[in-house]
Amino acid sequence: MKRLSLCLAVALTMITLVGCASSKSEFYTLSAEAPRESVNHGSPVTVVIGAVNVPELVNRPQIVVRAGTNHVTIDEFARWAEPLKSQIPRVFVADLSQLLNSPRVSTLPIGGDAAAAWRVRIDVQSFDASLGDTASVDVLWSVLPPGNAPPITGRTIASEPCAGAGYDAVVVAWSRALATVSRAIAAGIRTPGAVD
Repeated sequence: MKRLSLCLAVALTMITLVGCASSKSEFYTLSAEAPRESVNHGSPVTVVIGAVNVPELVNRPQIVVRAGTNHVTIDEFARWAEPLKSQIPRVFVADLSQLLNSPRVSTLPIGGDAAAAWRVRIDVQSFDASLGDTASVDVLWSVLPPGNAPPITGRTIASEPCAGAGYDAVVVAWSRALATVSRAIAAGIRTPGAVD
């Protein structure tokens, strides 16, 4: 009887391992999507993007998508290649570098006079999507200009259609939505007081 139980336990373990091995995780990253159009400031501006806050619901390795008004799906096999708290600032750096025509946009101070840097703070209120439908972001942001100028604040809500039914399409749509936020921030830096 013990031998039969042991054989059954080994067989179930093997079936479980084979099932796990056949399920393969896919990893996704956000990308810069801002158009290459930029404004020449004469000398490049320095911009430092601070830490980004994201909702706890999406602050996890798995991609979270909406399946209904009060229902979300957390897919164990559709994962972020790096945390959103790292990806989102990286995307803003790439987008703002293009939009402001400045190689001096970073998440860390990069040489020169730190007091001359524009400082950007980002608080993502929602990072939402429905597969095959739309991806949207709701972002509160503020820009602290160099010197004693008052901060420039804004809220950008952006929604982009998904070009397909899978996770690839929703991640591209999220990237485009973040580019809309980047354009609003860039407008605030180019023309203090005039924001989207």
